[in-house]
Amino acid sequence: MPLVSTSELIAEAVAAGRGLPAFNVIHLESAEAILGGAADAGLPVILQISENAVKYHGGLAPIAEASRAAAEASPARAALHLDHAMDPALVREALGLGFGSIMFDAAHLPDEENRTLTAQITREAHAVGVFVEAELGEVGGKDGAHAPGVRTDPDDAARFVADTGGDARAVAVGSSHAMTQRTAALDLDLIGRLHAAVPVPLVLHGSSGVADELLQRAVAAGMRKINVSTHLNKVFTAAVREVLEANPELVDSRKYLGPAREAMRAEVARLAAVITSP
Repeated sequence: MPLVSTSELIAEAVAAGRGLPAFNVIHLESAEAILGGAADAGLPVILQISENAVKYHGGLAPIAEASRAAAEASPARAALHLDHAMDPALVREALGLGFGSIMFDAAHLPDEENRTLTAQITREAHAVGVFVEAELGEVGGKDGAHAPGVRTDPDDAARFVADTGGDARAVAVGSSHAMTQRTAALDLDLIGRLHAAVPVPLVLHGSSGVADELLQRAVAAGMRKINVSTHLNKVFTAAVREVLEANPELVDSRKYLGPAREAMRAEVARLAAVITSP
């Protein structure tokens, strides 16, 4: 079906007090797996394309248009989101391509610059009806909000929303990007305080490192958008390895990418149900 707006899916999640799965697209097979898994589970999903994925494909349009076409061929309700874009030019390209939301990441900049530039990008996105997620960086640091040990201060997060006017806020509560083991320890008390202090939905990055039960507890404490990439990549790659180890003579990539896509599809359906359960 046609893409739906991110704001619509987020509003539904907020009203129901549940999580909204947001899974990263690396290539066409992952887009198909995400959409297939969401359709199997009967649940909405956000297709996320990161700046790193854009660099891998040599541009935004090819992977964005492929994801859109896959979504239009799927029965799943899906939105298209630009994830962790640090380049304002890339954000503006996404606005022109019809993305439903963008995550502008200026957390690497000094705090004042982050706020000023995020506010500017937010105004441009809102002018064309696009939902904006942003990230409050580590004040006084340079590794962003998801460096090990960093935590978001609720009062500062609330001020950041007031200063920038965004629609969702990525916060640091104990998860980290690219974790291959699900051993992260989230600060549930901090999530609750952020939920009370910040007037927009909260986003959990680095959710690949968070176990199922803890993801559900995080949602219950106030998290709404749950980002997952590495965990699904791990499932996909494990399936590729299994097929190639069993059939070392294979040369047709469809023979191992197909089973990997199906393995990822099954995990998408399972994990989406975990994230959205009451």
